[in-house]
Amino acid sequence: MTRQKPPLTEPQYFILAALLDGPLHGYGIIKAAEQATAGRLRIAVGTLYGALERLERAGLVAPGDEEIVDGRARRYYRLTEDGTEALGREALRMQQAAAVVIGHSRSAGAATA
Repeated sequence: MTRQKPPLTEPQYFILAALLDGPLHGYGIIKAAEQATAGRLRIAVGTLYGALERLERAGLVAPGDEEIVDGRARRYYRLTEDGTEALGREALRMQQAAAVVIGHSRSAGAATA
């Protein structure tokens, strides 16, 4: 029997989604997630790096290049193949969950009409 992986948290989901277009550094990930959710999700720096550490341990992201900007190291993160697969599974799971509610709402609306 295969063990099912737990669903991604919302911050994890949007962190992985931010990396779909290529490697980003921490601030870039925060801004991409904020933009993707129209400002609804604001990932705090501590939350981001804790999530990145867990995602890295799970093999879903990997550190990439590092550069020095204004005397500080800026590390880029990239999505791994496993990360892309996990993101796709999670998107499908959410789509299926939403379909239940949307289908129920439509049939309830038709019943009251």
